[in-house]
Amino acid sequence: MSKTREAGKSTAAKSAYALAGLLAAAGLTHLAYPKPYDRIVPRVLPGPARWWTYGSGAAELAVAAAVAHPRTRRSAAAAAAGLLVAVFPANVQMARDWRGRGTTARNLAYARLPLQAPLVAWALQVRRSASRG
Repeated sequence: MSKTREAGKSTAAKSAYALAGLLAAAGLTHLAYPKPYDRIVPRVLPGPARWWTYGSGAAELAVAAAVAHPRTRRSAAAAAAGLLVAVFPANVQMARDWRGRGTTARNLAYARLPLQAPLVAWALQVRRSASRG
């Protein structure tokens, strides 16, 4: 294998591991510190907010593990993109709820909204970079 191709694979693997790390960190915080997440669960969802917080945390951990493994990386990265889209309504709920807070908090909540797009794009790039074998 050429050094250029090896470097490309190494970069792709590093990107996948970084994505897995981000998802794992998010999943762990959902499980260890659920209250802040409970508050941003859209109220239109049925059942207790804690169920959704724990469920999304568990999903993030499972997807993180699958993204980290080369054999499951391609499909897991697609699942990561879907998961990132699925949790977007919580960011919208946070932005709506924080409209009356101070400028810094409000701006933080609003800044989270466009951040989701590059995260989804990153997951899709990891998917494209993953081997098909």
